[in-house]
Amino acid sequence: MSSLHLLGVIGSIRKGSHNRALVRAIGEELPAGVTLSFYDRLGELPVFDPDRKDNPEVVEHFQAAVRAADGLIIATPEYNYSISGLLKNAIDWASRPPPTSPLRGKPVGIVSASTGISGGMRAQYHLRQMLVFTNSPAMNQPEVIIPRAQDRFDAEGKLTDESTRELLRKFGVALAEWVERFRTA
Repeated sequence: MSSLHLLGVIGSIRKGSHNRALVRAIGEELPAGVTLSFYDRLGELPVFDPDRKDNPEVVEHFQAAVRAADGLIIATPEYNYSISGLLKNAIDWASRPPPTSPLRGKPVGIVSASTGISGGMRAQYHLRQMLVFTNSPAMNQPEVIIPRAQDRFDAEGKLTDESTRELLRKFGVALAEWVERFRTA
């Protein structure tokens, strides 16, 4: 496998976000040759306006970051049984224009962490539905749905649960293979 670059997109700007901690932990477990960077400007994206004729600089920056990545890791919190408005807004911007969207055909790994018992599974389901529009192939397994995240990460956001770490190792290997599959297709 040649080198791969993944972009982490976290649907939460909350200080101490478990989803950010989760993606950081995935980054620690990625196989050799796979790098991960974070997109940290989602909170700067204006509300999506389909009547707008030009993209603001931050939208251009986000689209360029998605386009430059070989694949994405999208971490979604669950808000009201769905994804956050922040993440939905980012997807709306990145999905335009549809024929040349940087999300078109971009392979994605979806993860979630929650303090509740569902671990964000309903948000993941909605996100998968949204990615159908952009024809972004979302990896199905292994699923990374982390319930009771407060018991798996310490106060500084460091993963302390070894069974979760093993799952993230498997996810990292599978995601690298998934992204490589679509990169050479």
